[in-house]
Amino acid sequence: MADRGVDMLALPKEVKDQLAELDLELSEGDITQKGYEKKRTKLLLPFFIHTPVEAPPPAYDAQAPGPSNASGSTHANAHTQAPPPSSSSRYRDRRSRRPHRSGGTRDDRYRSDIHTEAVQAALAKHKEEKMALPMPTKRRSTYVQSPINNCTPPGSVGLTPSNQPDCFYFLRNSLHSSSSSEDEGALLRQSSVGAGLGAPAPSSLLQPPSLQSPDSWINRSVQGSSTSSSASSASSTLSHGESKPQPQPSQTQTQAQPQYKPQYQPQYQPQYQPQYQPQYQSQLQPQHPAIADMLAQARIGLSENSGPPPDVLAAAPQARGSSQVDRPNNPPVVRGMSRGQSRSSMMETADGVPVNSRVSTKIQQLLNTLKRPKRPPLSEFFVDDQEEIVEVPQPDPNTPRPEGRQIIPVKGEPLGVVSNWPPALQAALARWGATQGKSPALTALDITGKSLYTLTYGKLWSRSVKLAYTLLNKLGPKNEQVLKPGDRVALVYPNSDPGMFWVAFYGCLLAEVIPVPIEVPLSRKDAGSSQVGFLLGSCGVTLALTSEICLKGLPKTPTGEILQFKGWPQLKWVVTDSKYLTKPGKDWQPHIPTANTDPAYIEYKASKEGTVMGVAVSKVAMLTHCQALTQACNYCEGETLVNVLDFKKDMGLWHGVLTSVMNRIHTISVPYAVMKACPLSWVQRVHIHKARVALVKCRDLHWAMMAHREQRDTSLASLRMLIVADGANPWSVSSCDAFLNVFQIHGLKPEVICPCATSPEAMTVAIRRPGVPGTPLPARAILSMGGLSHGVIRVNTEDKNSALTVQDVGHVMPGALMCIVKPEGPPQLCKTDEIGEIVVNSRAGGNMYYGLPGVTKNTFEVIPVNALGAPIGEIPFVRSGLLGFVGPGSLIFVVGKNEGLLMVSGRRHNADDLVATALAVEPVKTVYRGRIAVFSVTVFYDERIVVVAEQRPDASEEDSFQWMSRVLQAIDSIHQVGLYCLALVPANTLPKTHLGGIHIFETKQHFLDGNLHPCNILMCPHTCVTNLPKPRQKQPVGVGPASIMVGNLVAGKRIAQAAGRDLGMIEDQDLIRKHQFLSEALQWRAQTDPDHCLYVLLNAKGVAVSTATCVQLHKRAEKIAAALTEKGSINTGDNVVLLYPPGIDLIASFYGCLYAGCVPVTVRPPHPQNLAATLPTVRMIIDVSKAACILTTQNLMRILRSKEAAATLNIKTWPTIIDTDDLPRHRPPTIYKPPTAEMIAYLDFSVSTTGMLTGVKISHSAVSALCRSIKLQCELYSSRQIAICLDPYCGLGFVLWCLASVYSGHQSILIPPMELESCLPLWLSTLSQYRIRDTFCSYSVMELCTKGIGTQTEILKARGLNLSCVRSCVVIAEERARLALTMSFSKLFKDLGLSPRAVSTAFGSRVNLAICMQGTTGPDPSTVYVDMKSLRHDRVRLVERGAPQSLPLMESGKILPGVRVIIVNPETRGPLGDSHLGEIWINSPHSASGYYTIYGEESLQADHFNTKLSFGDPTTLWARTGYLGFVKRTELLDAAGHRHDALFVVGSLDETLELRGLRYHPIDIETSVSRAHRSIAESAVFTWTNLLVVVAELCGSEQDALDLVPLVTNVVLEEHHLIVGVVVIVDPGVIPINSRGEKQRMHLRDSFLADQLDPIYVAYNM
Repeated sequence: MADRGVDMLALPKEVKDQLAELDLELSEGDITQKGYEKKRTKLLLPFFIHTPVEAPPPAYDAQAPGPSNASGSTHANAHTQAPPPSSSSRYRDRRSRRPHRSGGTRDDRYRSDIHTEAVQAALAKHKEEKMALPMPTKRRSTYVQSPINNCTPPGSVGLTPSNQPDCFYFLRNSLHSSSSSEDEGALLRQSSVGAGLGAPAPSSLLQPPSLQSPDSWINRSVQGSSTSSSASSASSTLSHGESKPQPQPSQTQTQAQPQYKPQYQPQYQPQYQPQYQPQYQSQLQPQHPAIADMLAQARIGLSENSGPPPDVLAAAPQARGSSQVDRPNNPPVVRGMSRGQSRSSMMETADGVPVNSRVSTKIQQLLNTLKRPKRPPLSEFFVDDQEEIVEVPQPDPNTPRPEGRQIIPVKGEPLGVVSNWPPALQAALARWGATQGKSPALTALDITGKSLYTLTYGKLWSRSVKLAYTLLNKLGPKNEQVLKPGDRVALVYPNSDPGMFWVAFYGCLLAEVIPVPIEVPLSRKDAGSSQVGFLLGSCGVTLALTSEICLKGLPKTPTGEILQFKGWPQLKWVVTDSKYLTKPGKDWQPHIPTANTDPAYIEYKASKEGTVMGVAVSKVAMLTHCQALTQACNYCEGETLVNVLDFKKDMGLWHGVLTSVMNRIHTISVPYAVMKACPLSWVQRVHIHKARVALVKCRDLHWAMMAHREQRDTSLASLRMLIVADGANPWSVSSCDAFLNVFQIHGLKPEVICPCATSPEAMTVAIRRPGVPGTPLPARAILSMGGLSHGVIRVNTEDKNSALTVQDVGHVMPGALMCIVKPEGPPQLCKTDEIGEIVVNSRAGGNMYYGLPGVTKNTFEVIPVNALGAPIGEIPFVRSGLLGFVGPGSLIFVVGKNEGLLMVSGRRHNADDLVATALAVEPVKTVYRGRIAVFSVTVFYDERIVVVAEQRPDASEEDSFQWMSRVLQAIDSIHQVGLYCLALVPANTLPKTHLGGIHIFETKQHFLDGNLHPCNILMCPHTCVTNLPKPRQKQPVGVGPASIMVGNLVAGKRIAQAAGRDLGMIEDQDLIRKHQFLSEALQWRAQTDPDHCLYVLLNAKGVAVSTATCVQLHKRAEKIAAALTEKGSINTGDNVVLLYPPGIDLIASFYGCLYAGCVPVTVRPPHPQNLAATLPTVRMIIDVSKAACILTTQNLMRILRSKEAAATLNIKTWPTIIDTDDLPRHRPPTIYKPPTAEMIAYLDFSVSTTGMLTGVKISHSAVSALCRSIKLQCELYSSRQIAICLDPYCGLGFVLWCLASVYSGHQSILIPPMELESCLPLWLSTLSQYRIRDTFCSYSVMELCTKGIGTQTEILKARGLNLSCVRSCVVIAEERARLALTMSFSKLFKDLGLSPRAVSTAFGSRVNLAICMQGTTGPDPSTVYVDMKSLRHDRVRLVERGAPQSLPLMESGKILPGVRVIIVNPETRGPLGDSHLGEIWINSPHSASGYYTIYGEESLQADHFNTKLSFGDPTTLWARTGYLGFVKRTELLDAAGHRHDALFVVGSLDETLELRGLRYHPIDIETSVSRAHRSIAESAVFTWTNLLVVVAELCGSEQDALDLVPLVTNVVLEEHHLIVGVVVIVDPGVIPINSRGEKQRMHLRDSFLADQLDPIYVAYNM
């Protein structure tokens, strides 16, 4: 820190005051740590005491790594957090006391825990503020942990079966280490350049060595001496940049102490130069300009023996500039709450309303986390010219770009031609079988790690010959040949039986059939099983070889046959145990031809997309590869090799099965099962057998290190080569170093560790040659992750947290040519400081993907091109799939694989690096190591990173959430990339590969299919989705509404208006003139046609339980009027509540009220089983309407006065309750006749979809006009019958149930909707039985029938149900027509004769109960497809069916007679053109008179019921429906021959969601959500303080609950370009729905905020 060289006591007072003020600002969070340090440094700079600079320790010296962790050098740490001032002197004293030491080649930055420290440093800035992330709310029963005894890790060591990085030491050694020294020694001087690259190999070098005939070679070998076949190759030396051995000072090293370098202190050139520098520099003179050029740009550090530190003063600015990451330095992802704020404190909503609820507190916290600016800023990235289609972001000028020159291909040393190398691999086996028959070839271990059997070369040869003979001659009946040379055969052997596999493999080679080794299938549902089937199919495999034990273990059918695995071809299984093989006659010898280009074997390879392909390796490639490995690894005859890898493929096969046989090596195979039981077994085998070579992965190093305390007497001194198969992974550095650190005392030499790089296509790409003791240790590169993400090599000089340390993987293989090309697009050669894909030209590589010629060409026949696109030669290269670069001395560095590449916003990230960071977050006790999957999914035009890990059973909810939050922060800080989703699943539930690793592709598929079943999930779309289009800014309208209208007319757009036909003269005009009141109409009908039946009420069995003729209804109404006058003491004009179940009593009571001069108010009765929820609504309507009396039945009267009701509300305050089951027998003295038709006939109360209880006043004239309009539209007469299955309490349902029959005289068959619950076919069977032509229902009735009996049409048809009589089936609603439901209803029941033209919809609103209704005549309802993007901008653009982002809309019925409709801009109140979405305004004689409110808000009345246009037609009075819609003129003709104007209702204005400046309709988002997963039964959306909340009902198992969260987030983001803030998973039936089947979203919103939903899970998306 800056005060290290400052005398704090001598500072002036004003400086001290300024420092104190700075400290206060930092403590209160007003300034960042970085800003604080900067200002403090500036203040203290003038007072710095300049002391002479001591010579620092050297960057690197010649000492070999020792067991102690000694500090080498790291880059100066510009962001190190300072200790408190009081400790500065203590640090200074420690530094001066530290003994002078010679540094350490094992620099501490490569220690195992470095990355952990880097992550802790990255998280340090978050520590002072407590996490303010709201934890998800989870119901207790949602997740039952899997039992602990199911978990795989054995013992207490905490081992995990995995072939993933087991990164206990860290994967990526970033340099932010507490024990780093001050020099900048990791940079190589620009003058110290490694050895050059060779020019492309001449074609003569690429020719195979001269091959003899196998017979003469074998004969000569048998007669001559059997000296080592690789003797001559053992002496071949490397030609690239290896320095001579240096003397090793044996000085003990002390542990480095933390050093804090002042930020303002100039970086200096150390004066101390190590003694060995001249020698080393002379060796590293530039031999090739390409490498010099590359190092000048990239400055890769050689970590060991790399000479003096560079002059950083000159080079640092450029390096800093070039390693800038394209993201601004923003605050942390997740903001903590301020110190004074308590998490459970009283929160306030955005409106300032105090809320003290768990859910709203969490939402408030979530809002706090979203206040920071997104990264990168949207304004710089998008121009919203194509509405909402995302465009490619503008390139950041600070993005580092490659500056070197084009790379020159690198050539390996020539492949030595040795006189006694075999002409074919089988020939080598024949030779050893004949001459060294008793020499051990293979030792297999049992499950305890003890030797099970040893296979000698003699046995291997004889058994292989027997198998070859059997395959060619004994498989078919009567010696019929089943297999021919060149046929493909599957090899199915377990990992624990290498001997059987060796015999099978060599038997196939001798029979000249092509072996295809695959894993043993364990079950039909194996991860990737069908993909293995694809491999077998593409290779044409029909025969599988296996052992008897393995065959018995395969899954069988009940009849005992081998199960047919998913996607597999039909296989014939052949057992290869010796007792089943036939010994050939003495005259039969296998044919061993000289190695040629025919395929020798096929190795399987899984691609990133999960496809399994077979890489065919030719016989000559197999042989050449063995020769190259022999030369590179100096294999000698008779050596012992310990192999821990899978012997069926890759390094385990190449070294442990093929090259070992060529060189008569004794292989000890350590199976995976043994490693799980005894992690030290391979180390013990090296010790027991004095093995010279061991073949391991980083995982095996880690496991051995964890268990090494158990055995102390092991020795690894015999090892000359420890081949690390996954040494190409960046995280292998720390594993190798930590292993060396532990086992150096057991004789392990540093130079024996040999990482290598391989791929199935190119086979061995590079391998570090075994070193000579004392040689300098090889290179390491300390790279900037920011640079790497842009594909550029930059030495990390800025932020030590975001550094990646990689080790070299040695040199190119002998006889090979390598170059680096761009991974995407044409194979253009990279520049020297650019990361690209390694491509190799060698005879020792794969030839093709078998059976897939198209894919083969792009991988195996690549010809690199230069910057101009011209090919650099004619020789083809093979893509290795490895990403890397060529370092100094032609050393190869690999930084990742194509398969693990995640391309996010144009930047590359490596999945392994992200795993590394996740594992460095403490405590790791939350998840299992090695069971973490990282992949990307494409959502909204970009890749999004998903991390899935297995959670330990004992991890608490809070621990898990805390760990996930910290992983988010760490990855954001270190990689500068946001995670999209982090999911934890129960232990042992992720799909595994055969060796215990996580099957990434299957995991990704489970995630996308919603089958992952996480127990914890955290979505962060707000943080990582930065490519949303800019929010729409509504421009102020500069022109007046009249000008807009003129503009529309000039543009040829008509004003959006339409009208129903004129009410005009109808035939019963006399009736209307005489009886303008409905009460009079009933009296008239009772006199003129007393016995005409008006109503028939059906019960659940379809039986008519009650009927009412005209006179019966009239007389009952009279009695009710008398009861009101006598019992209720009712005055004229009083409001009376009618509380009845659906039936004729309700109708009679309504007319009784009219007869008595009262105003009826129909109210739905409370539900007896749910009084607490339903009774308060009844009470509210009674209170709001100021009812003087309640008419009801005896049953309901008892309920109103019951104890249960008393528990909910005060039952003593009910108004007078009259029981209409007991009525007086006399009539009232007079029947009331209103003085004017404008008086109120009744009040219509309804809860709107927005949750508002609204009552409207309907006048007598409106009632008559409405009935007349319906009569005209539907052609209703006395002779007609209609069926009604509607709730009779409000809106058009009430009108049809109670009023229309009395007016028109038709018979209404009444079906209460609740009866359908006990008898689903009731409504449809009634239509069939009574031959009904016209029926009216609600959406909820239609949905019940569709879901309940839609699949039973055959049964219903057999019962005689026939719907061909139905002419019109009208759905009554106050919402957008539900096209999907009406279409599915039509399709399902068309088999019962339902005409597809019959189903239509009606539309009404609060201000006008009936605006549209499909009548009996006129055109069919039309359907249009509109563009959803335009609709969000309030514009209507018609598109074709199936167009992307298209929304189908159905006409809401024909406009009723007497109704005029106009589309109006709700803000300017001016009429709109027909290409705009606007509010629907109505002019009609049957509009309501106004709202019925207690206080009579006149302004609202005038605004909604009697409003005028701002221009155009300023005299007409309109009623505002509150619904958005548009009018389109269709090509259809109406009855008068005019073109038909169709009205399309889009949604309620009150319910629209204003998000990002656009208008969204909840139903559209809900439709997408319901499609996202099969378990979503219903969904609803609403907003709360600009957050979109999605509530989804789960109809499946509760373990599916968390699967819905990412799928819901994905679908809303993809289809609506919106980020979901909260996802709430609830039980079925939680979303409230009113009687018309409409969702009550605002009720739901209130319940959610009051925490009354009892959700299964609530996820807060960050």
